[in-house]
Amino acid sequence: MNTRIFGRVTLAAAAAQVGMVVAGHYSAPIRDNLFALGGMGISMLAGLFYARIRGGGWADSLVGGLLSGGACAFLGIGVSVFLGDVPISLLAFGTAGSAIAGLIGGAAGRLTAPRPGP
Repeated sequence: MNTRIFGRVTLAAAAAQVGMVVAGHYSAPIRDNLFALGGMGISMLAGLFYARIRGGGWADSLVGGLLSGGACAFLGIGVSVFLGDVPISLLAFGTAGSAIAGLIGGAAGRLTAPRPGP
């Protein structure tokens, strides 16, 4: 796994997660309607971008997507728990669901990654 790409993608996705969480802290419609799908969507995009930028094999794309999607969600959900917007039990379940979304994003990124020329 390329730790440089992993770090950049995860940091960007974590910033998006935290931004969504902070917006949801002050806006009930965001909190009630976007947290679950928005969070998993951000994690899926993290996996997709990791795999596309990395351009590695299947194992690297899937593991990188899984870890990037899970790590950014863990940080976002952790902030949400700290702010008192969600129960602490969501930290485990939300992180697991988002890690799976990251894995799916990694697979999509691997399938759509540019291939080297002949």
